[in-house]
Amino acid sequence: MEEAVRFTLNRKPTALTVDSDRALLWVLRTDLGLTGTKYGCGAGVCGACTVLVDEKAVRSCALPVKQVQGKDVTTIEGLAQNGKLHPLQKAFMENDALQCGFCTPGVILTAYSLLRANPRPSYSEIVEGMEQNLCRCGAHKRIVEAIQAAAKEMAGGS
Repeated sequence: MEEAVRFTLNRKPTALTVDSDRALLWVLRTDLGLTGTKYGCGAGVCGACTVLVDEKAVRSCALPVKQVQGKDVTTIEGLAQNGKLHPLQKAFMENDALQCGFCTPGVILTAYSLLRANPRPSYSEIVEGMEQNLCRCGAHKRIVEAIQAAAKEMAGGS
C-alpha cells in the first residue's frame, strides 16, 4: 500500500510516497539513487545492505521503509561531512581494508555503530562486533586494523 514516508536521510529531510512495505534498500537504491548501499543476500545475513537508523546498524534489505518513519537514516554517502571523509572511511583507505569494495559500505557503517556503542573496543570485541558482515575477499585483518585506527583517531589519538 502506497503511503507517505518522511524521514531524515543523510541529514536532509526526505519525503516520498511509496509502497510502505518495500525494503528500505530498494527505496534508497532505486527511488533515491543512493547506490552505495549494496544488495548482497537479500536475507539480512551478509551485511552488504547495512545502513544506520538512529545511528544503529540495520540491514536495509529486511527493513520495510515504513519503519524509518520519523527517524534518521544514514547511508555511506552521508557519512562524510563537508567534503571531509569520516575517520572510518579514511582509516579503511589508509589500511587497505578493502579489496573489491562491495562489502565496504556495510562494514564501515557496522563499525560506526560499534564504535558509538564502544569507543575503545579490544581486538576481540571488534572481531565479535563485525562477525555478521561478510567479506569474501578476505580483508578481515585489515578491516580490524582500520577500525582500531579509526577508534584511536575518533578518541583524539589517545
